[in-house]
Amino acid sequence: MDKPDQPFNDGLPNLSVAHFEVPTPEKLHTAQPFTHAPRILVLYGSLRERSFSRFLAYEAARLLEAMGGEVRIYDAHGLPLPDDTTTDHPKVRELRDLSIWSEGHVWVSPERHGSLTGVMKSQIDWLPLSEGSVRPTQGRTLAVMQVSGGSQSFNAVNALRVLGRWMRMITIPNQSSVPMAYREFDDSGRMKSGPLYERVVDVCEELMKFTLLTRERAGYLVDRYSERKEREPDRLKAVAADIGFMKR
Repeated sequence: MDKPDQPFNDGLPNLSVAHFEVPTPEKLHTAQPFTHAPRILVLYGSLRERSFSRFLAYEAARLLEAMGGEVRIYDAHGLPLPDDTTTDHPKVRELRDLSIWSEGHVWVSPERHGSLTGVMKSQIDWLPLSEGSVRPTQGRTLAVMQVSGGSQSFNAVNALRVLGRWMRMITIPNQSSVPMAYREFDDSGRMKSGPLYERVVDVCEELMKFTLLTRERAGYLVDRYSERKEREPDRLKAVAADIGFMKR
C-alpha cells in the first residue's frame, strides 16, 4: 500500500518568521581566541569529615587541572536550606558567583535512600535558571558522578542528569559510579588505581573536550526561538513594518 504524501510544504502559519533562524555550520564557527583556561566548578554532596564524594571531587579537580583547566571546589558548609534566607547570604552569593564564573561543572553525590543527598540538591536548588539577564547554568557543560557504600548503582547519577537537563546544561554522555567507595580510597583520601579510577579519568577527559568544543559557542547553542520572541519583541515589529503590516 502506498504511503500518503506528507504535507511538509504546506506552510508554517504559527511560526514567527522574524524570530526563526536556520542553524548553519557557519554560525557555529567562532574566530574568538581562547583567552583563559576552561573554568570548571566542582560541587559535592556530603559534609562528613571523611567524605568519599569530597575525595572523588578532589580527584576530578586534580585531573582537570592536569588537563589544563582552572578548577574551583565549592564547600557547602554553612549553606542554608533553599528559601530559608535571601540570596544575599554570603554562601549563596559565593555559589552563584562561582557558577557564573564557570564554563563547566562536575557534580558528585553520594547515593542516599536511592537518590542524591539533600546537601547536593540544596546547592543545585540555590542556582536559578536566570538571575536578571544572567543564566548561571545554561550552556555550561556538566559531568555527573556518584559514590555509594553498597553495590553498583546509578540512581544518583541518573537523578543528577535529570537536574542537569532541567538546568539547561550540556551533560556529557560518560559518567562515573563508584560502588563500595570505602574500598576505593586510601587513608589519605586518594583514589586507588584500577578500572574505577580509569573511568573517572575518562569522564574528566570527556568533560574537557566538550567544554573546549562548546564554551565559545554556548551562547549560540542554547539560543532558543521561544526566548528570542520573549526578549526581542521589537524585532517582530520591525519586520512587520518592513513588509507593510504596520508603521514603525
